[in-house]
Amino acid sequence: MTAVEIPGSKSITARALFLAAAAEGVTTLRRPLSSDDTEGFAQGLDTLGYRIERTAAAWRVEGRPAGPAVPEAEVYCRDGATTARFLPTLAAAGHGTYRFDASAQMRRRPVAPLTRALRELGVDLRHEEAEGHHPLTVLADGVRGGELTLDAGQSSQYLTALLLLGPLTRDGLRITVTRLVSAPYIGITLAMMRDFGVEVKRERTPAGELFEVPPGGYRAADYPIEPDASTASYFFAAAALAGREVTVPGLGRDALQGDLRFVDVLRRMGARVDVGADRTTVAGEGPLGGITVNMRDISDTMPTLAAIAPFATGPVRIEDVHNTRVKECDRLEACADNLRAMGVTVATGDDWIEIRPGTPRPAEVTTHSDHRIVMSFAVTSLRTPGITFDDPGCVRKTFPGFHEAFAALRAEWGV
Repeated sequence: MTAVEIPGSKSITARALFLAAAAEGVTTLRRPLSSDDTEGFAQGLDTLGYRIERTAAAWRVEGRPAGPAVPEAEVYCRDGATTARFLPTLAAAGHGTYRFDASAQMRRRPVAPLTRALRELGVDLRHEEAEGHHPLTVLADGVRGGELTLDAGQSSQYLTALLLLGPLTRDGLRITVTRLVSAPYIGITLAMMRDFGVEVKRERTPAGELFEVPPGGYRAADYPIEPDASTASYFFAAAALAGREVTVPGLGRDALQGDLRFVDVLRRMGARVDVGADRTTVAGEGPLGGITVNMRDISDTMPTLAAIAPFATGPVRIEDVHNTRVKECDRLEACADNLRAMGVTVATGDDWIEIRPGTPRPAEVTTHSDHRIVMSFAVTSLRTPGITFDDPGCVRKTFPGFHEAFAALRAEWGV
């Protein structure tokens, strides 16, 4: 058995930083992810005047329920979608003028449903160039709260940002959601808000799903960050593909992250899976079978499955993943194009991809500077030596040490 230590969850670290900054008191985040995205989020908070003390094992954040400590600031969000969507929302609850910009990659990604909702709540928010995209400026004067209708069919982060804002408003928020993608991420948000002292009511209505967020603010916490389940997917897939066994400590049946459900996909394909109280083990026990699977709720792991799909004994069809087209790149087409370059037969539609069995040949992977494309096709390289990447370093976004960790795994397995 090979035990792999996975860095902390990006999604949980970003939410925890928002909650800690908004809470009354000092919060300690234990084993947070240190990567380009989370460092960018922390730097953004620092620019807004929040105090953060960072060590390798923990980050201490001094909360400011009243909002940023400075009357004006310019925040660069790098490539981070959570940074670019959460920090303007946090700043809106304060008082001052705050400008947000991001990388060219992040500028292309939409924020319109969120900024439209903030405007409906009375926030003076201005897009400087393309409407619905960064850069943008928030002229903050607090947020009263009220009722909203939101379409979160493109990204659950829009809803998360508004839920996190709710306790900082004067009157609270009532959000009716007409469409929602990646629903397990909302489960993460609600569970973490509960840990910081806020209980959100959630119910089905004829108009959609209703979230009632009370006002009153957050309280500080001592908060451990669990390993990143999306990152773990590459190591679980590697075990299933190579006929080896991998255990990830810290991810068990009570894990917050829905992406751990990727192991259920591997189980359906023939891998042995054991989800324990505080660890998960996957072992490859022969050829993987073909599968048709809806990955709407775990779409960040779509590239992981696509990368091992050619080695299955039958076609692999992944459905309901339209939102992967508006990630760091169009991940659906990126997977298809790279597989075709390796000689694999692939078909795609608006929200699906179907991959036929084949023997991939070595090729240079076009990464589009997307960390998940690199890490996914690293798994393919277990069975296709000679695969290279045009931008291997983009893994720094979520796992700077990925290549070293994966090389150590290969060396231990002798593959």
